[in-house]
Amino acid sequence: MEAADVNGDEASHCLAGTPCVGSSPSSAATAPPERTSARGLQRFIAGRTLVSGDGPVWTDLFVQVHSRLSHQEPFLVPAVAEPLIVWIISGEAVVEERDLGGDWAACHVRTGDFFLTRSATPYEMRWRAIGDAPFQVMHLYLSVAVFERVASDMLGGDAPPALRDVAGARDAQLSHLLALIHQELTAEGQGSEIFIHSLARCLAVHLIRHYAAAELDQDQQTALPGFRLRQAISYLQTHLAEPFSLAEVAAVVGMSEFHFSRLFKKATGMSPSRYLIRQRIARAQVPPTGSGWTWTITRRLMLPRREARNSGEQRRDLRSR
Repeated sequence: MEAADVNGDEASHCLAGTPCVGSSPSSAATAPPERTSARGLQRFIAGRTLVSGDGPVWTDLFVQVHSRLSHQEPFLVPAVAEPLIVWIISGEAVVEERDLGGDWAACHVRTGDFFLTRSATPYEMRWRAIGDAPFQVMHLYLSVAVFERVASDMLGGDAPPALRDVAGARDAQLSHLLALIHQELTAEGQGSEIFIHSLARCLAVHLIRHYAAAELDQDQQTALPGFRLRQAISYLQTHLAEPFSLAEVAAVVGMSEFHFSRLFKKATGMSPSRYLIRQRIARAQVPPTGSGWTWTITRRLMLPRREARNSGEQRRDLRSR
């Protein structure tokens, strides 16, 4: 266990079985790469590292505790190879995420909530802390080698399952495992190697059981299912005149805002809000039934008959005189 600052020297090694990418030292002002390592990621997120797991007992897990800024402006988060869990251990905040060019998906998080991601692409994030308590989080990266071994033992086959993105959720069993890992991280003597290895495998089992994507085909894992896409489009079409709410559309299809926004854009080529704007423009270009256009056409068609009728009545009036 060691205390470190985010701007300090980065260790040169990565988790067991994980290629070390982008781990060369750089300043926080450097533009983030599209991918980096578990250790390298912290160079691109502002704040202070309070505790960092290090040494031979932490080969299966890379764990750090951070104190974050109370107000974080949008920044780009590079993708990492390892499954990443962010566990809120202190404070409360509104955290927002989005794909590049997508819609911001917000969630209100408190102590005990967690995020899970294994994104293959960078994404943007920002947050705003609520209240006076410090906003502190624990980042946990699970070794790719451990995850793949456990997946092979559980499911067979060569390819491990993809994990669903989870934002601001609560999971009592997962929190218990994370609390045990946190105890080992802060324990005198850097914790028990056997216990930490066992916890890493228990964590991998739990993630595969509860957060593995339903489909094993990689293309299907990254696409919005057809019935959910139809649900979302139908909802947007019937609510064109109402203010856009990503939370409401995501709730209709039963997905988190961030995950839905990402898959919707992959399926349609645009974010949900952009899709709604285009549909509003298209609707405005089509004259509605009963509008002034219809009245003008009707008036023009009726006018000759009215004039003929009036002329006939005038002739009859003259003859009667």
